[in-house]
Amino acid sequence: MRYRHFLKLFPAGAIMLSVLAGPALANPVVVFDLKSGQILQHQDAFKRWYPASLSKLMTAYVTFRAIAAGEVQLDSPIKVTKHSAGEPPSKMGFKPGSVMRLDNALKMMLVKSANDIAMAVGENVGGSQAAFAERMNAEAARLGMNGTHFVNPNGLYSPDQYTTARDLSILVMAIRREFPQYAPWFSIEGLAVGNRAIPNYNLLIGRYPGADGMKTGFVCPSGFNMIGSATRNGRTLVAVVLGEKSAVSRAEAAAKLLDQGFDAPAAGSTTVTTLAPYGDLISPNDMHDEVCKKKRKAEQSEAPPPAAAKDQPKSPYREKLDHVPTLVAVGLGGATGPAPKAILDEGAQEYADVPIPTWRPDKPVPAGTGPKVVGAAAQGDQPAKVAN
Repeated sequence: MRYRHFLKLFPAGAIMLSVLAGPALANPVVVFDLKSGQILQHQDAFKRWYPASLSKLMTAYVTFRAIAAGEVQLDSPIKVTKHSAGEPPSKMGFKPGSVMRLDNALKMMLVKSANDIAMAVGENVGGSQAAFAERMNAEAARLGMNGTHFVNPNGLYSPDQYTTARDLSILVMAIRREFPQYAPWFSIEGLAVGNRAIPNYNLLIGRYPGADGMKTGFVCPSGFNMIGSATRNGRTLVAVVLGEKSAVSRAEAAAKLLDQGFDAPAAGSTTVTTLAPYGDLISPNDMHDEVCKKKRKAEQSEAPPPAAAKDQPKSPYREKLDHVPTLVAVGLGGATGPAPKAILDEGAQEYADVPIPTWRPDKPVPAGTGPKVVGAAAQGDQPAKVAN
């Protein structure tokens, strides 16, 4: 651990012994208090890293700003383009021409981490991928995310798409402080899409006490990234963890950092915005060979991991939820609001609404499509209970 940077944060006698007594951290992390911005712990906070699907947080932020500016509404239509439909998994798999409400699209993007939906949101709200990326970079510059650059809205690998743990911390503060009305979307336990139940890739949700966000990300060059947040006794802490080796280990790392933060008394005055740059600010870190070269395809995914073998130590983040999860029903259709201004400016196209797809009544529901949803699927925020 870079103790010289850590020691600057705390006066003598106020050092977090629980942190110092632990093993050295291997990858970039930042732990901070959401309300004050006070940093509780950091390592390689300015190290350039590939964000993967953590990019979708900026996609959400740009879209929230567009909603606030009146460019688009929550019930505005988001059309799946041929380009967006062709994005690789994780994805929803809707056909080109399908239309959904913007709020449903954002929930699919944040919970399922759907690359096709993130691209569709970007193309519709921005007018094109390139135009939306310009808006992402403009917002990053305005917020002071000086080590960040975007080229796409979903985080699929590009050598020109990078960020830092410190910059992601700034983005989290902007989202949670400026748009508290959307905070519940980051703690959704899962989605119900027709007869499919899709769990949140964030394994802290429903498992870690007080967990309320925010996003995961994975591509081979980035490793397994995560931003985990939790609130206890009115105090919200956020842990940014980059470059872990698996979906389980990133959840365990975030949980441990949050535990240490909640156990430690508040001390020091350095904040996310006042932390001075240090270390190598230019060289990107590529974990492709370390994370993917010798691993099976099943291990190169953000999908919930299989249960651990009997001879392996059990992790709470490998286990099923200990309660019946609440799923939010989403799908196609219901887009009755005005088309996004950017799309209208591109060609004044109006999109026909498309109803939510259902299985043929004369055919059984395919095996492996998830638990049956109790009650009819609905648009908006209506929850549905399902069996775990």
